[in-house]
Amino acid sequence: MSEVAHTYPELQGRVVLITGGASGLGQASARSFAAAGARVAVADLRRDAALDEAAHLGSDHLGLAGDVADEGDVRRMVDAAVARWGRLDVLVNCAGIPDTFQPTVEQDVAAFRRLVDIHLCGTYMMCKAVAPHMLAQGRGAIVNLNSIAGVLGLARRNAYSAAKAGIGMMTRTLGCEWAAQGVRVNAVAPGYMLTPFSQRLIDEGKLDAQRVRRRTPAGRFGTAQHIADAVLFLASDRAEFITGVTLPVDGGYMAWGAASDAYDGPLD
Repeated sequence: MSEVAHTYPELQGRVVLITGGASGLGQASARSFAAAGARVAVADLRRDAALDEAAHLGSDHLGLAGDVADEGDVRRMVDAAVARWGRLDVLVNCAGIPDTFQPTVEQDVAAFRRLVDIHLCGTYMMCKAVAPHMLAQGRGAIVNLNSIAGVLGLARRNAYSAAKAGIGMMTRTLGCEWAAQGVRVNAVAPGYMLTPFSQRLIDEGKLDAQRVRRRTPAGRFGTAQHIADAVLFLASDRAEFITGVTLPVDGGYMAWGAASDAYDGPLD
C-alpha cells in the first residue's frame, strides 16, 4: 500500500473527475488520487494528453477530452464518468489558461472574456453539472483552484485575478448551499509554484525568481505536489467539517505584511 493510500484509505474506490488533469497541478493531483486507490477521470482540452495520462495511471482510469467553457462538453465529460462508474465522489477544477501580463490599456477584451469563461464560468458549470449526482448520493467533495491572485492585487493580471476572486466567493456560496446535503466545496490558493509555466516566465525574464523567494517566508517556490497534497486532504474524510474555505498553499506569502523581505536566508 502506498503512503497516500495508508493516509487516506477512504479514497480507495472513489470516483474523481479532474479538469486540466493532464498537466501541471491537475496531473499531480490525478496521480496522487490514483496512488490512493481512487478511480480517476482525467479531463483535458487536449484529447491525446488526457488519454495518455489516463493510460499512465492504469486501466482503472479514464481519459476525457473537453472544454470546460463549453456547456455541452461539460455535460458530456460528467456523463461519461458517471456512465463508467455509476457515481461521482470528487470534482477537482484545475483547468485554466495563463493571462497576458500586459498593461490594462493593451489588454484584449476577447482574451479577457475567454479567460473568465474558462476559469470562472468553467468552474461554475462543472460544479453545477456534478452537483445533482453528489446531492442524490448524499455526499461529495469539490475542490476548486483559487490563487494568491484572487486575494492580493497583482497589477496587469486583471482577467486572471477577477476570475480567481470569483472562484473564491463561489466556493463560499456553494459550500454554504450544499453543506447540509453532504456536499462540501473548498478551494486551494497556490502561491508561486515551480511549474513548467512559471519556469518559462523565469526564463523569459517575466518573473524574478530571487525576488519571489525573498518575498516568501519559506524562502522557496512550492511544487505541484504541495498542491496535490492539499487537494487530497480537502477531498478526504479528514476534512468532513470543512466547507466554503480557500486554503492558501503559498509558503506564507499571503500572511506576510511587513515592508521588508520575508526571508533573509541563503538563496542556493
